[in-house]
Order: sequence, then C-alpha cells, then structure tokens
Amino acid sequence: MKTPILSNEQIKAFKNDGYVVLRGGFDADEMTRVEQWASDVETMPEETGKQWVYHEKSLTEGDKDLICRIENISPFHNGFEELTEVLKAPVGQLLGEEAALFKEKINFKMPGGDGFKPHQDSQAGWDKYAEFFISVLVCIDEATVENGCLQMVAGNHTRGLYRSWEPLTEDDMADMDFVHCPTKPGDIVFFDCYAPHASDPNTSDKTRRIYFATYNKLSEGDHLAQYYADKHENYPPDIDRLAGKDYVYRV
Repeated sequence: MKTPILSNEQIKAFKNDGYVVLRGGFDADEMTRVEQWASDVETMPEETGKQWVYHEKSLTEGDKDLICRIENISPFHNGFEELTEVLKAPVGQLLGEEAALFKEKINFKMPGGDGFKPHQDSQAGWDKYAEFFISVLVCIDEATVENGCLQMVAGNHTRGLYRSWEPLTEDDMADMDFVHCPTKPGDIVFFDCYAPHASDPNTSDKTRRIYFATYNKLSEGDHLAQYYADKHENYPPDIDRLAGKDYVYRV
C-alpha cells in the first residue's frame, strides 16, 4: 500500500481543529484489499489468545446477535499489520516524531448496531500510558448520516481531558457543535485524543465498517502489550468472559 502524506495545510488544520480528513487517502484497488481483509477477520474463528471479538444485540431485531467490534488484529493478520505500518508515516507528521502503535480495531456497526455516546478517547484511562495519542480512521464502507458516520467537534481539543472513566455531561457539551463527517471508502480521518466525537446507531440496511488505529509518540514508549493485558482483566473479548460476571463498557 502507498503511504498517505499530509500537506502543510492539513497539518495546520489538524492542530487548529483537533482532526483532519484526508479524502481518497487510499485508492480503490487498495481499499478492495482492505475490504477483503476485514471480511477475513470477520470470519476468523473466535479463539482465546487470538483477535478479540465483541458482540452486541440488535436495536431493531430483538435479540439478534451482531459483531460490533474486533480488536487486536494485526498480530494475526498480515494485511492489517502492513496497514498499521503504512499509517505510521502520516501520524508521525502530526506527532513530530516516529509513532508507536497503541491499539487498533474494526468497528462493524451492522444494521441495528448501536452508536457511541459523545466522548474523548483519552477518557478511557489512556493517560496511564502516555500523554498524547492520535487515532486514524480508515473508511472501509461508505459512512453516512443514516448508518452512523463519525461526528466531530472542532477546536475543543485544546481544553484537554475532562475526566477519566466518565462520559461527557450535558454541561460539558453545552458549547460543543457535533458535525457529521461522512466518509467514502479510502478516506482517512486523523483525530486528537482530546477531540470530542460520537456516532449514531446504524438505521440503514447495510453494514458500516471502519478501521481505527491509535498511536502515541515512540519517545513515550511502546504500550500495546500492556494496554491489552490491562484491558483483558477488565473488559475481555466475549469468548474469555466469566459466566455470571457483569462487564460494563463505560466510555
């Protein structure tokens, strides 16, 4: 895959707004490969010690079981391992130094799949590992208002972290303007860990898959293994959950 490169204007927009959209960062041929990789991952058996698969119940079809998210993919899939390496270059442009992969996932958001309440990524306890992170969204399927595309708030990232492990409150969001950010396959969105964002449920009849990779400055350490070890204790993939124990997704 070719390496996406950000212009000086895009780097400036990221610093001003807390996010920037790179349209057509990957071409159609490259996205055909990524789409196939996502299909590969979806059909891989769920096994302890492999990729992490999370499920949810459909909002529209009773108790129908849906895959909502798959994490920790690249150690078990060469294609996504390649993608995480390719994305390090533009992230490094924004960080001002080499990037280290912190975590990754595919949000599937199938028809009837739920959205994500307004939050900052760093609210999920990320400040334990490093001071600053950048997440990269790679659009696999067209993301629209109907299927729950990303919604971003521009400029609010400069306020820093509101608080860890608690959602944003109505008071927090009183002056926030959440703007829909529809994307097409191959579009890439880079966003600051303090930039508030959200998405609505998928009310369409098509699955909306988005790949996310998150990075920190290499000078702040390589925390991927420790992050997943810690998360496994508190919010493991469904296959590793203990019967009778309640697992709560907080932010």
